Amino acid sequence: MLEQNNAGLNNLEFRLSEETDSASKALIIIPTYNEADNIARLLSDLAGLYPSSVDILVIDDNSPDGTIDIVRSMQATMRMLHVIRRERKLGLGTAYISGFHYAMQKGYQYIIEMDADFSHDPCEVQRFLNAMKGADLVIGSRYMNNTVNVVNWPLGRLILSKMASIYTRFITGMPVDDPTSGFKCFSIEVLRALDLAIVNSQGYSFQIEMNFRVWKKGFSIKEIPIVFIDRSVGKSKMTRKNIREAIWIVWWLKIKSMFGCL
Repeated sequence: MLEQNNAGLNNLEFRLSEETDSASKALIIIPTYNEADNIARLLSDLAGLYPSSVDILVIDDNSPDGTIDIVRSMQATMRMLHVIRRERKLGLGTAYISGFHYAMQKGYQYIIEMDADFSHDPCEVQRFLNAMKGADLVIGSRYMNNTVNVVNWPLGRLILSKMASIYTRFITGMPVDDPTSGFKCFSIEVLRALDLAIVNSQGYSFQIEMNFRVWKKGFSIKEIPIVFIDRSVGKSKMTRKNIREAIWIVWWLKIKSMFGCL
Protein backbone atom coordinates (compact mmCIF):
# COMPACT_ATOMS: atom_id res chain seq x y z
CA MET A 1 0.00 0.00 0.00
CA LEU A 2 2.76 2.42 0.96
CA GLU A 3 4.56 1.70 -2.30
CA GLN A 4 1.37 2.60 -4.16
CA ASN A 5 1.15 5.87 -2.25
CA ASN A 6 4.70 6.78 -3.22
CA ALA A 7 3.93 5.98 -6.84
CA GLY A 8 0.98 8.31 -6.66
CA LEU A 9 3.28 11.14 -5.59
CA ASN A 10 6.16 10.51 -7.94
CA ASN A 11 4.35 10.03 -11.23
CA LEU A 12 2.72 13.44 -11.54
CA GLU A 13 2.43 15.94 -14.33
CA PHE A 14 1.69 19.36 -12.84
CA ARG A 15 -0.08 22.02 -14.86
CA LEU A 16 -0.66 25.12 -12.77
CA SER A 17 -2.30 28.42 -13.60
CA GLU A 18 -0.83 31.73 -12.51
CA GLU A 19 0.25 31.96 -8.90
CA THR A 20 -2.39 33.30 -6.53
CA ASP A 21 -2.40 34.36 -2.89
CA SER A 22 -3.30 30.93 -1.50
CA ALA A 23 -2.69 31.75 2.15
CA SER A 24 -6.17 33.23 2.58
CA LYS A 25 -7.98 30.76 0.34
CA ALA A 26 -9.51 27.33 0.45
CA LEU A 27 -8.51 24.61 -1.98
CA ILE A 28 -11.12 22.22 -3.39
CA ILE A 29 -9.56 18.90 -4.40
CA ILE A 30 -11.50 16.96 -7.03
CA PRO A 31 -10.15 13.53 -8.06
CA THR A 32 -11.36 12.44 -11.50
CA TYR A 33 -11.47 9.33 -13.62
CA ASN A 34 -13.78 9.38 -16.66
CA GLU A 35 -15.78 12.44 -15.59
CA ALA A 36 -15.96 14.17 -18.98
CA ASP A 37 -19.76 14.37 -18.73
CA ASN A 38 -19.65 16.27 -15.43
CA ILE A 39 -16.40 18.16 -14.97
CA ALA A 40 -16.97 21.24 -17.14
CA ARG A 41 -20.31 22.06 -15.55
CA LEU A 42 -18.97 21.46 -12.05
CA LEU A 43 -15.94 23.70 -12.56
CA SER A 44 -18.10 26.43 -14.10
CA ASP A 45 -20.52 26.27 -11.17
CA LEU A 46 -17.72 26.51 -8.61
CA ALA A 47 -16.06 29.39 -10.43
CA GLY A 48 -19.36 31.25 -10.57
CA LEU A 49 -20.14 30.68 -6.91
CA TYR A 50 -16.67 31.36 -5.51
CA PRO A 51 -14.73 33.50 -7.99
CA SER A 52 -12.12 34.70 -5.52
CA SER A 53 -12.40 32.74 -2.26
CA VAL A 54 -11.40 29.25 -3.45
CA ASP A 55 -8.96 27.56 -5.78
CA ILE A 56 -9.63 24.21 -7.43
CA LEU A 57 -7.21 21.32 -7.92
CA VAL A 58 -8.31 18.55 -10.30
CA ILE A 59 -6.31 15.32 -9.97
CA ASP A 60 -6.93 13.11 -12.98
CA ASP A 61 -5.77 9.49 -13.28
CA ASN A 62 -5.21 9.64 -17.06
CA SER A 63 -8.92 9.30 -17.88
CA PRO A 64 -9.39 7.73 -21.32
CA ASP A 65 -12.55 9.80 -21.92
CA GLY A 66 -10.64 13.09 -22.21
CA THR A 67 -11.48 14.57 -18.81
CA ILE A 68 -8.03 16.13 -18.53
CA ASP A 69 -8.35 17.84 -21.91
CA ILE A 70 -11.57 19.53 -20.81
CA VAL A 71 -9.98 20.75 -17.59
CA ARG A 72 -6.90 22.07 -19.34
CA SER A 73 -8.99 23.96 -21.88
CA MET A 74 -10.80 25.71 -19.02
CA GLN A 75 -7.56 26.85 -17.40
CA ALA A 76 -7.20 29.56 -20.05
CA THR A 77 -10.03 31.54 -18.44
CA MET A 78 -9.89 30.21 -14.85
CA ARG A 79 -6.91 31.43 -12.83
CA MET A 80 -8.27 29.52 -9.84
CA LEU A 81 -7.94 26.15 -11.60
CA HIS A 82 -4.95 23.85 -11.20
CA VAL A 83 -4.32 20.34 -12.53
CA ILE A 84 -2.35 17.26 -11.62
CA ARG A 85 -2.34 14.49 -14.21
CA ARG A 86 -1.19 11.08 -13.03
CA GLU A 87 0.10 8.42 -15.41
CA ARG A 88 -2.46 5.76 -14.50
CA LYS A 89 -5.33 4.93 -12.20
CA LEU A 90 -3.83 4.93 -8.71
CA GLY A 91 -6.89 5.25 -6.51
CA LEU A 92 -8.83 7.82 -4.53
CA GLY A 93 -6.60 7.74 -1.46
CA THR A 94 -3.36 8.48 -3.27
CA ALA A 95 -5.09 11.21 -5.26
CA TYR A 96 -6.12 13.01 -2.09
CA ILE A 97 -2.69 12.51 -0.51
CA SER A 98 -1.14 14.15 -3.57
CA GLY A 99 -3.61 17.01 -3.23
CA PHE A 100 -2.86 17.40 0.47
CA HIS A 101 0.86 17.71 -0.22
CA TYR A 102 0.12 20.32 -2.88
CA ALA A 103 -2.07 22.25 -0.43
CA MET A 104 0.61 22.21 2.26
CA GLN A 105 3.27 23.32 -0.20
CA LYS A 106 1.14 26.26 -1.35
CA GLY A 107 -0.07 27.18 2.13
CA TYR A 108 -3.84 26.99 1.76
CA GLN A 109 -5.79 27.48 4.98
CA TYR A 110 -8.62 25.01 4.30
CA ILE A 111 -8.76 21.93 2.08
CA ILE A 112 -12.07 20.57 0.81
CA GLU A 113 -12.64 17.09 -0.60
CA MET A 114 -15.34 16.92 -3.25
CA ASP A 115 -16.60 14.41 -5.83
CA ALA A 116 -16.82 15.33 -9.51
CA ASP A 117 -20.24 13.83 -10.19
CA PHE A 118 -22.54 16.40 -8.50
CA SER A 119 -23.37 14.06 -5.64
CA HIS A 120 -21.87 16.89 -3.57
CA ASP A 121 -23.67 20.19 -4.08
CA PRO A 122 -21.27 23.04 -5.04
CA CYS A 123 -23.54 25.49 -3.22
CA GLU A 124 -22.63 23.81 0.10
CA VAL A 125 -18.94 24.74 0.01
CA GLN A 126 -19.49 28.01 1.87
CA ARG A 127 -21.34 26.16 4.64
CA PHE A 128 -18.25 24.01 5.18
CA LEU A 129 -16.00 27.05 5.40
CA ASN A 130 -18.37 28.75 7.84
CA ALA A 131 -18.49 25.59 9.97
CA MET A 132 -14.68 25.49 10.23
CA LYS A 133 -14.84 28.18 12.91
CA GLY A 134 -14.11 26.21 16.05
CA ALA A 135 -13.42 22.95 14.20
CA ASP A 136 -10.41 21.24 12.66
CA LEU A 137 -12.37 18.89 10.38
CA VAL A 138 -15.91 19.34 9.11
CA ILE A 139 -17.68 16.31 7.62
CA GLY A 140 -20.78 16.54 5.44
CA SER A 141 -23.05 13.91 6.97
CA ARG A 142 -25.84 12.03 5.24
CA TYR A 143 -26.95 10.40 8.49
CA MET A 144 -27.06 13.02 11.24
CA ASN A 145 -29.68 12.85 14.00
CA ASN A 146 -31.03 9.47 12.82
CA THR A 147 -32.05 10.88 9.44
CA VAL A 148 -31.12 9.65 5.96
CA ASN A 149 -30.46 12.37 3.39
CA VAL A 150 -29.71 10.35 0.27
CA VAL A 151 -31.47 10.73 -3.08
CA ASN A 152 -31.68 8.19 -5.93
CA TRP A 153 -29.62 5.43 -4.36
CA PRO A 154 -30.83 1.82 -4.76
CA LEU A 155 -32.04 0.42 -1.44
CA GLY A 156 -29.18 -2.09 -1.30
CA ARG A 157 -26.55 0.61 -1.70
CA LEU A 158 -28.20 2.74 0.97
CA ILE A 159 -28.35 -0.14 3.45
CA LEU A 160 -24.69 -0.98 2.76
CA SER A 161 -23.60 2.61 3.38
CA LYS A 162 -25.67 3.05 6.53
CA MET A 163 -24.52 -0.29 7.98
CA ALA A 164 -20.91 0.62 7.23
CA SER A 165 -21.34 3.76 9.31
CA ILE A 166 -22.84 1.85 12.23
CA TYR A 167 -20.18 -0.86 11.98
CA THR A 168 -17.33 1.67 11.89
CA ARG A 169 -18.64 3.61 14.86
CA PHE A 170 -19.19 0.43 16.90
CA ILE A 171 -15.71 -1.02 16.29
CA THR A 172 -13.65 2.16 16.54
CA GLY A 173 -15.71 4.18 19.01
CA MET A 174 -15.26 7.19 16.72
CA PRO A 175 -18.10 9.70 17.33
CA VAL A 176 -18.87 10.30 13.66
CA ASP A 177 -22.29 9.55 12.17
CA ASP A 178 -21.06 9.34 8.58
CA PRO A 179 -17.42 8.17 8.61
CA THR A 180 -17.40 7.24 4.90
CA SER A 181 -18.55 10.65 3.65
CA GLY A 182 -16.33 12.10 0.94
CA PHE A 183 -17.51 15.71 1.29
CA LYS A 184 -15.39 17.33 4.00
CA CYS A 185 -13.07 20.17 4.92
CA PHE A 186 -9.72 19.99 6.74
CA SER A 187 -7.72 22.76 8.31
CA ILE A 188 -4.13 22.88 7.08
CA GLU A 189 -2.93 22.34 10.67
CA VAL A 190 -4.56 18.91 10.70
CA LEU A 191 -2.85 17.77 7.53
CA ARG A 192 0.51 19.01 8.75
CA ALA A 193 0.08 17.10 12.02
CA LEU A 194 -0.66 13.77 10.34
CA ASP A 195 1.96 11.44 8.88
CA LEU A 196 0.39 11.13 5.44
CA ALA A 197 3.05 8.65 4.32
CA ILE A 198 1.47 5.94 6.48
CA VAL A 199 -2.11 6.46 5.32
CA ASN A 200 -2.68 3.23 3.44
CA SER A 201 -6.34 3.10 2.46
CA GLN A 202 -8.21 3.63 -0.78
CA GLY A 203 -11.87 4.29 -1.57
CA TYR A 204 -14.25 4.66 1.34
CA SER A 205 -11.66 3.22 3.71
CA PHE A 206 -9.51 6.27 3.09
CA GLN A 207 -12.24 8.47 4.55
CA ILE A 208 -12.54 6.23 7.61
CA GLU A 209 -8.78 6.16 8.17
CA MET A 210 -8.35 9.93 7.83
CA ASN A 211 -11.22 10.61 10.23
CA PHE A 212 -9.85 8.12 12.75
CA ARG A 213 -6.34 9.57 12.65
CA VAL A 214 -7.69 13.10 13.05
CA TRP A 215 -9.82 12.01 16.01
CA LYS A 216 -6.97 10.14 17.69
CA LYS A 217 -4.76 13.21 17.37
CA GLY A 218 -7.29 15.07 19.50
CA PHE A 219 -8.50 17.45 16.81
CA SER A 220 -12.06 18.78 16.82
CA ILE A 221 -14.47 17.11 14.36
CA LYS A 222 -17.80 18.64 13.45
CA GLU A 223 -20.55 17.21 11.23
CA ILE A 224 -23.01 19.23 9.22
CA PRO A 225 -26.03 17.76 7.41
CA ILE A 226 -25.90 17.45 3.62
CA VAL A 227 -28.16 15.92 0.99
CA PHE A 228 -26.31 13.37 -1.12
CA ILE A 229 -27.67 12.98 -4.66
CA ASP A 230 -26.50 9.97 -6.65
CA ARG A 231 -24.80 10.73 -9.95
CA SER A 232 -27.09 11.06 -12.96
CA VAL A 233 -24.37 10.37 -15.55
CA GLY A 234 -21.26 8.22 -15.47
CA LYS A 235 -20.53 5.13 -13.41
CA SER A 236 -19.92 4.63 -9.71
CA LYS A 237 -16.28 3.95 -8.79
CA MET A 238 -17.13 1.67 -5.85
CA THR A 239 -15.79 -1.89 -6.18
CA ARG A 240 -15.95 -5.09 -4.14
CA LYS A 241 -12.33 -4.45 -3.23
CA ASN A 242 -13.35 -1.14 -1.65
CA ILE A 243 -16.02 -2.91 0.41
CA ARG A 244 -13.63 -5.63 1.61
CA GLU A 245 -11.05 -3.04 2.57
CA ALA A 246 -13.62 -1.06 4.55
CA ILE A 247 -14.55 -4.19 6.52
CA TRP A 248 -11.05 -4.92 7.78
CA ILE A 249 -9.63 -1.41 7.98
CA VAL A 250 -11.64 -0.55 11.09
CA TRP A 251 -10.12 -3.52 12.96
CA TRP A 252 -6.64 -2.63 11.72
CA LEU A 253 -7.04 0.94 12.95
CA LYS A 254 -8.48 -0.18 16.28
CA ILE A 255 -5.68 -2.68 16.95
CA LYS A 256 -2.95 -0.26 15.89
CA SER A 257 -4.44 2.35 18.17
CA MET A 258 -4.67 -0.06 21.13
CA PHE A 259 -0.97 -0.84 20.86
CA GLY A 260 0.00 2.80 20.42
CA CYS A 261 1.47 2.33 16.96
CA LEU A 262 -1.07 4.19 14.85
